[in-house]
Amino acid sequence: MSIGRLDETGLPVERKLDMHVQKSRYRNAGLFLSFVGPSIVFFVLVFVIPMVFGVYLTFTDWNGYSNNKFLVGLKNYADVFSDISFWKSMWNTVRYSLVSVITVNVLAFFLAYMLTSGIKGEKLLRAGFFIPNLIGGLILGYIWRFIFSRVVVNLYSFIPLEIFKQSWLSSPNTAMSAMIIVTTWQYSGYILLIYTAGFISIPHDMIEAARIDGAKEPCITRRIRIPLMVPSIVVSLFLTLTRTFKVYDLNLSLTAGGPYDSTKLAAMHIYTKAFEEQRYGIGQAEALIMFIVMAAIALTQTYVGKKREQEI
Repeated sequence: MSIGRLDETGLPVERKLDMHVQKSRYRNAGLFLSFVGPSIVFFVLVFVIPMVFGVYLTFTDWNGYSNNKFLVGLKNYADVFSDISFWKSMWNTVRYSLVSVITVNVLAFFLAYMLTSGIKGEKLLRAGFFIPNLIGGLILGYIWRFIFSRVVVNLYSFIPLEIFKQSWLSSPNTAMSAMIIVTTWQYSGYILLIYTAGFISIPHDMIEAARIDGAKEPCITRRIRIPLMVPSIVVSLFLTLTRTFKVYDLNLSLTAGGPYDSTKLAAMHIYTKAFEEQRYGIGQAEALIMFIVMAAIALTQTYVGKKREQEI
């Protein structure tokens, strides 16, 4: 029986190649685990295990601190679907998120367009617009609470308009608008950076060719810039939507859910139910429903955006 070619050590060449390939696989697997392994461990500990435990708690009557957890089946979910205040807070969240996503992205897109057009000091202006995103939500809420309650009302002496006659936070008709204004001011600088990267990535030769052909700036933006910036738009919409949908700190410090729960968002309602009323099982069920709704909206938006990107 032929054993094939032998190397200088007397081993078959084919066997030596197999051993080398096997060692390379082990070495690559070791490198992969050394880099990805810690991330997988932290992901399991921080996300997977709490998620599974949280789903389990939705079937219990746990109050948040007791050692006793009694299974109650689907009772918590039945209570959630009959809780009018929860669905009111969900509707407030949807309205707040929808308007905020539009205002943040429109303003950020416009600012990014202006700050990539070659104006003087554009880098300094980008940094300036980004600063509000560095301020914590609680501090930001207290700052703007002072502005709406003390500064805005004093403008009525100089500008006698009805909107300056009283604090915007004291009326259900204007309190939500105040939250949207603060959110737009805070997040626009962050989304601005994403749109700026999108504008910079557009080939300049294509813009110049369109101008030579006689295309005006609105037409260039509509026909060239926006289609080529679909990836940036998809990412920006996703980030804005997920951020606004789960906001709590700004809601707490700016309006505290008032007046008359007109600005009470879902995250605040869940916190109140779980920790203040000590009904953790129901609160966890509400959190799971909010997560499902947010994930469904975000994934649908991402799917539509990616489909649009592939068509282009």
